Amino acid sequence: MTGIAVLQMTAGIDPAANADTLAQAIAQARAGGAAMLFTPEMSGLIDRDRARAAARLVGEDEDPVLARVRAAAAEHRIWVHLGSLAIRRDDGRLANRAYVIDDAGTIRARYDKMHLFDVDLPSGESWRESAAYAAGEQAVVVDTPVGRLGLAICYDLRFPALFAALSEAGATILSVPAAFTRPTGDAHWHVLLRARAIEAGVHLVAAAQTGEHEDGRATYGHSLVVGPWGEVLLDMGEPAGLGLVTIDTSAVTAVRERLPAIRPRRAIGPVARA
Repeated sequence: MTGIAVLQMTAGIDPAANADTLAQAIAQARAGGAAMLFTPEMSGLIDRDRARAAARLVGEDEDPVLARVRAAAAEHRIWVHLGSLAIRRDDGRLANRAYVIDDAGTIRARYDKMHLFDVDLPSGESWRESAAYAAGEQAVVVDTPVGRLGLAICYDLRFPALFAALSEAGATILSVPAAFTRPTGDAHWHVLLRARAIEAGVHLVAAAQTGEHEDGRATYGHSLVVGPWGEVLLDMGEPAGLGLVTIDTSAVTAVRERLPAIRPRRAIGPVARA
């Protein structure tokens, strides 16, 4: 049995204020006995005004939120999955990048979001993530105190091939930090997360943004922890805050022995047209 913590937050346009929230959550998670804290997508800055945000988007070595989280992880001796930050690459493009940071403050893994959110919603919202961000090209797993962790971010959730690749690489727990819109969250959030956990036979942790943000957007909340049988172990609803839950890491082995969905998985070749 292992304790994990999940931060549900309403990130704003000031990285320093968001870093304060993250540092406080790290301290609270450790005090609550968690081995690892999970935070949402875009934990450091949410601002759709790209001109206003531009001055605050910097390279990894200069990012103050990343530095603050690394220092807090080392101070409180806890692992942190920093759901994602907007990081400026050497070529000037942005990456939506997740970090796994160990209890000494060392970065153990990085993952750049592979599937970018380019959609037009029935509500009238239109999003073009690819206008500013470059897509990642590599799936990532990393060993942590809560198991071998497979990394994904938000819109990746809709692409099951990524999760199949992560489980085949040995992942026993998956993370899907998110800033889901309310229309898509209400329609698809719970069912997709439970499906991905069931398909892979893993625990799944989805730390989410929630509420009304300073830049005018609204996010769905409902940070979830799902067990390998598809059972919801934690649903944080809409309020911002910290959730604590204990997961049974042996449940993954038990479920996979009972329903071995990974071992018989076969590669699918060209589809015949009858």
